[in-house]
Amino acid sequence: MQQSVMKAWWDSSHMAGGNAAYVEELYEAYLDDPNSVEDTWRDIFDKLPKLDGVALEANHSQIRDEFRKMAALGPAARVPAAAASGSGAVSDDKQVKVLQLINAYRFRGHQHANLDPLGLWKQARVRDLELSHHTLSERDFDTVYNVGSYAIGQDSMSLGELYKSLNRTYCGSIGAEYMHITDTEQKRWLQQRIESVQAKPEISRDEKVSILKGLIAADGMEKYLGAKFPGAKRFSLEGGDSLIPMLKGLITHAGTHGTKEVVIGMAHRGRLNVLVNVLGKNPSVLFDEFSGKHDESLGAGDVKYHAGYSSDFATPGGNVHLALAFNPSHLEIVNPVVMGSVRARLDRRGCEDGSTVLPITIHGDSAIAGQGVVQETFNMSQARGFKVGGTVRIVINNQVGFTTSKIEDTRSTQYCTDIAKMVQAPIFHVNADDPEAVLFVTKLAMDYRNKFKRDVVIDLVCYRRHGHNEADEPNATQPLMYQKIKKHPVPRQIYADQLTAEGSIDDHEVEKLISDYRAALDHGACVVDEWRPMTEHSVDWSPYLGHDWTAPYDGALSVDKLKELARAMCRVPDGYPLQSRVKKLYADREVMAAGDKNLDWGMAENLAYASLVDTGVNIRMTGQDSGRGTFFHRHAVLHNQKTGEAYMPLQHIKDDQGKMEIYDSVLSEEAVMAFEFGYATAEPRTLTIWEAQFGDFANGAQVVIDQFLSSGEAKWGRLCGLTLLLPHGYEGQGPEHSSARLERFLQLCADHNWQVCVPSTPAQVFHMLRRQAIRPMRRPLIVMSPKSLLRHPLATSTLEELSEGVFHNVIDEIDDIDAAKVKRVVMCSGKVYYDLLDQRRKDERDDVAIIRIEQLYPFPHDEMAAIVQSKYKHVKDWVWCQEEPQNQGAWYCSQHHFWASIPEGGKLTYAGRAAAASPAVGYISVHNQQQKALVDDALTL
Repeated sequence: MQQSVMKAWWDSSHMAGGNAAYVEELYEAYLDDPNSVEDTWRDIFDKLPKLDGVALEANHSQIRDEFRKMAALGPAARVPAAAASGSGAVSDDKQVKVLQLINAYRFRGHQHANLDPLGLWKQARVRDLELSHHTLSERDFDTVYNVGSYAIGQDSMSLGELYKSLNRTYCGSIGAEYMHITDTEQKRWLQQRIESVQAKPEISRDEKVSILKGLIAADGMEKYLGAKFPGAKRFSLEGGDSLIPMLKGLITHAGTHGTKEVVIGMAHRGRLNVLVNVLGKNPSVLFDEFSGKHDESLGAGDVKYHAGYSSDFATPGGNVHLALAFNPSHLEIVNPVVMGSVRARLDRRGCEDGSTVLPITIHGDSAIAGQGVVQETFNMSQARGFKVGGTVRIVINNQVGFTTSKIEDTRSTQYCTDIAKMVQAPIFHVNADDPEAVLFVTKLAMDYRNKFKRDVVIDLVCYRRHGHNEADEPNATQPLMYQKIKKHPVPRQIYADQLTAEGSIDDHEVEKLISDYRAALDHGACVVDEWRPMTEHSVDWSPYLGHDWTAPYDGALSVDKLKELARAMCRVPDGYPLQSRVKKLYADREVMAAGDKNLDWGMAENLAYASLVDTGVNIRMTGQDSGRGTFFHRHAVLHNQKTGEAYMPLQHIKDDQGKMEIYDSVLSEEAVMAFEFGYATAEPRTLTIWEAQFGDFANGAQVVIDQFLSSGEAKWGRLCGLTLLLPHGYEGQGPEHSSARLERFLQLCADHNWQVCVPSTPAQVFHMLRRQAIRPMRRPLIVMSPKSLLRHPLATSTLEELSEGVFHNVIDEIDDIDAAKVKRVVMCSGKVYYDLLDQRRKDERDDVAIIRIEQLYPFPHDEMAAIVQSKYKHVKDWVWCQEEPQNQGAWYCSQHHFWASIPEGGKLTYAGRAAAASPAVGYISVHNQQQKALVDDALTL
């Protein structure tokens, strides 16, 4: 800085006096938010050197030199009178260093916190936390300094007191990470809550006894199971016992502040303990499961540590409904399912801020760092279509991932929770052997979530007393850790000893609590005092139970009603400037609405939605381009060309209509599909739709398809009406985006678990969507939706076809062909039908009939039999034609259905592409040759 500039600044600044505190406050504000100070000050502070690894902090010796240079240009710097002991004057540069020290602890105190119960963590030296690094020493301990915004309840402290306070607050059993948050209000709020009690508030004796009872329950449950069922897998919680009082405290605190429902997602570790000791599952039922007893009416079933459960839990604010989500072994995949379930419950309650329903997700330390769906759910957490008011995320950090404990093998970051910093979530690392610290961060996390409606993370640092499961031998891979664990007392014992030492409880009371819990387990009754029978918290599923595919569907609408709805869905506010192509599309829709032009795909689909919301049905659709439609066909969401404002005509059909929501989702398949699955399992009255940008994008959500959609009812009895729209068809666009992998869905078909449909006309998609919403059966609908058919001149329908109210599982020959002359019948699904129809008409063939199978599963045997017996029982030559390679598509998985459909003595052959490793070729010329060949093969006798 030029001397003249420095002198001008000095002459006009408060530093010319002894007002160091003023500068200190400014500098501290600058550290929190550079834009919070005036430009002149910011320019000065910007030029100060930066500290190692921490932005916006300065090396104090260099700060001192800078300020001394400034002082040399003006009057001699005066020092304020020393406060308190009078043992020394406070120099300006040391005052700044003290503020820097406070800031260093806020930033990096967690790196020296006592977090590991086993004492195995080797923390690197953090020079920022050393007095000498700030040119301070114990000789300065008696000097009193202004502590700025340090929320200890006083403006100044001696350095000695401050140093002890900082270590108690930031380097005890809690390591708080929050300085990465850019919002000053959030940081100030957290500082106030943490620093005002030095991270260790006073708690009552009743709370202490409640914590101890939770630890006794956690420990007692595991020991009981270990003795009664030795060697059986239970994925013990031992070592992470504090999870039980943590969850009970979290639910109690949430219910006290207005929460009505809690949805919990967790993998295996500690799940059985949570089921019994938090949700109140009857221990005798669990013991029966360990003994191999089961109810044969419950379907295929699942292992006990995948099971869900629901109950009510009494809190001072009223009963809270608890739901532990079912989940498979794919660990983190349950988290977006939980979020979707919570969103559905919030929508049902009309709660927009998330205050009435709380999501809690429980993670493993290796899983939260290692599985990509975690990033996807963090990314969704504040997105418009997926926010739930914040999720409380708890990490059971037992420091081992299966058999891997070396950090460099499990992640590339210091903490497993660093992924949460992408959304600036506060992270509270806490030593699980200090249950009072655990309770403090639990309440703090809940209050933060309620106030700021954002995610918050608790890293419960603990250990795993046994191997990955109770049959494993952990000493084989972690010998040093398990030598230490073997000698380490259990959390219940540590805390009981602490309470007896301080006089809060005596040994006799402890033994009585232990024996009472053991007796309750022997009795087999519920061991959770707060358990209550479920009341009205859950949606009523009874209207959707016990129905099969033959459930009646009355979807008929008059042509006049359809015209009325069509006009309503085409209304755009006066003067609303549309993009030119969209304007023409809506003009065409108005002609269709009048009945003067056949309806195309987009018109019929939107009309289905209009007809449903008109009767009060709610619709939710998400996908990466769902408002417009990837192929420019839907345009359910319009965009003002001058202001960018969005308008959805489907939200304005009539005043008291159902809710219509369409969200262009985050760029995710796995998490978004899982979210929608969770939504559909919690809200049967809403038509819930997930649309893939291209059908093969569903590949990224294969875990959701395999573990939830196809088998959720068989394993867990979970009904779900989720609809997947998967664009599918061979238009010569190469290996990607041609195939939605129909064969994968057909391979998973069994037990009438879902519907797989390939509609080929606008009327068919209209009736298919209405049937899915109106028919009182909730099972997934998998749709191979079209691309080129969206504007195909033959793929149109009349209003009369829409009014008839029937989805045709099979569509017979539509041309005027004499059935008696037919020598070959070609069966097909989807777009290839139009290629076959066009070629047959060009060839003027009248001896080949074409039948479309619009629902491949459950296969429409009765409808096929009716057509065959009435018209084609004389035909011996039958062909299945498909665009997909022979090892893909419907041929292999549905061939037995085709054989069952043809007359006795008939012959079935295949017409299509040869088997291939890739879904499609990459060259348009080769594609055209293949397409022509398979069509010719199907039609040529």
